Amino acid sequence: MATQKLYAGAKLREIRTRMSLTQKDFAAKLGVSLPYLNQMENNNRPVSTTVVLALAQEFGIDVTELSTGDSERLVSDLREILADPVFADIAPPMADLRLTASNAPALARAFIELHRAYRQTHERLASLDEALGREDARVQTSPWDEVRDFFHYCDNYIDAVDRAAESFAGQAETAGGIAAHAEGVLNDMRIVVALDDIEDLRRYDPETGRLTLSSRAAPETRLFQLLLQLALLRQEKLFEATLDFARFQSEEARAIAKIGLANYYAGAALMPYRTFQQAAQDYRHDLERLSRHFGASIEQIAHRLSTLQRPGAKGIPFFFVRVDQAGTITKRHSATRLQFARFGGACPLWNVHRAFETPGRFLRQLAETPDGVRYISIACDVSKPGGAFGAPVRRYAISLGCEVRHAGSLVYADGLDMSNARAFEPIGISCRICERPTCHQRSVPPLERRLTIESDRRGVLPYQVR
Repeated sequence: MATQKLYAGAKLREIRTRMSLTQKDFAAKLGVSLPYLNQMENNNRPVSTTVVLALAQEFGIDVTELSTGDSERLVSDLREILADPVFADIAPPMADLRLTASNAPALARAFIELHRAYRQTHERLASLDEALGREDARVQTSPWDEVRDFFHYCDNYIDAVDRAAESFAGQAETAGGIAAHAEGVLNDMRIVVALDDIEDLRRYDPETGRLTLSSRAAPETRLFQLLLQLALLRQEKLFEATLDFARFQSEEARAIAKIGLANYYAGAALMPYRTFQQAAQDYRHDLERLSRHFGASIEQIAHRLSTLQRPGAKGIPFFFVRVDQAGTITKRHSATRLQFARFGGACPLWNVHRAFETPGRFLRQLAETPDGVRYISIACDVSKPGGAFGAPVRRYAISLGCEVRHAGSLVYADGLDMSNARAFEPIGISCRICERPTCHQRSVPPLERRLTIESDRRGVLPYQVR
C-alpha cells in the first residue's frame, strides 16, 4: 500500500501561532527554508519527515496531532450539507472539499453553522412554528447540536477534566475504592448519600444536603450518578473555565455542556485513563471483562474507549455510536476516518440495527465504506429497564469499531477471515452522499450521480444510478 502524504498546513500554522513564532523563526527551528515552510503551511507541499522529527524533538509536539480527524470530519460534514436539495446540482469535487477543510477550516465551520441555521429556520416554517414573529423567535443554533459539535471537534477528549478525574481516582486507591472515596468526600462536605425507591436516577437537595440515588437503578448506574453529582459540586471552577473557552451561543447550551462535562468526569474517574488503557490492552478490548473489572456498564466501557485520545498516549482510534429503535443516532463519535451523518439515521446495513433482534449477544461485522477503508465493528443491545413493573424500558443499541489494521488488538477479530474481500459488507454514511449504485437499501438517490429511469424495467430500485 502506498504511503499517504501528510498535508497539515492549518495544523502547522496553529502550532506556530501557539508558540508565538514568526515564519522565519519557526522555519529556522524546523531546519527548513522560509519558502519551504510557507509551501507546507499552504498545503502546496506535504510535511516532510525532517519537519515531523523537528516538531517532536524541538517542541515536544505529539506528531499524531498533525493527522487528527478534524479535516476528515469537516469533509464529511460538508459533503452531507451539500447533499441538501437546496443546493440542487451544486456538487463541488472532493478535491475542493478537502482543500477547504485543510486550508480554510474556519471558513468550513462557518459554512456548516450557516447551513444549520438555515435548516432550523426551514423546519420552523415547515411545522408552522408558533414562535414565528414572537420576541424570542430569533434563529439560533440548537443547544444540543452545539454541545454535540463541541465534544465532536474536541475529539471527544477533554484533557483538563480527564486528568482531574484521574487524580481523584488515584486518591481512591488508598481510600477503600472509588465509591467509598466519593461518599467520604461528600460526607466531609456534610452531604448525606441515601438510597431510596425513586423514579429519578439521582436527586440532590442543596438545602438539606441530601443526595438520593434510585434503588431501581443498576449498581453501575448508581455509582456513575454518585460521581457525576460529586463532579458538579467539586469541579465548578474547572467546568466554568472549560465552558468559557467553548464560547457557547446560549445559556441552554452552556448548561447542557456542563452536564456533559460532569458525565465525562464521572466516566474518567470510574475508568482512569492510564489504568483503563492498560486494562483495555491486556484484555484485548473485551467489553465484558472490562465491565466486570471497572464496575461499569457495557455502554460506559465502549464510550470510554472512544475517548482515549490523550496526546502522546493515544489508544486505538475507535468510532462509537448509539441508536434508538427508529435508527436515530443519539450518541456519536469517531476518531477514525469514518464520520457519522449529522442529520438522520445511520446506514441500515450497519450491524448496530440488527442488535435489537438479538438482545444479550455481541454481533461482529467486517465492513467497507465507499472510500475503500475497511473496519471491524461490534454491536449489542443496551436496553435499560425501568426497575419496576410498568416502568418504561429504554432500548438502545451501540456499535464500537475501528479500522481492520488494529484488528489484532481486538478479541472480537479472532476467527474472522479478513483476507477475504467478500467478508466485508458494503456500508455507507448517508444515502445522499453514498455513491454505491446497487445498494438494495437505498432510500434516496445519491446527489452526485445521474439517474436513468426506464418505464419498462424495474430492478431493486425504481431507477439506475449512473
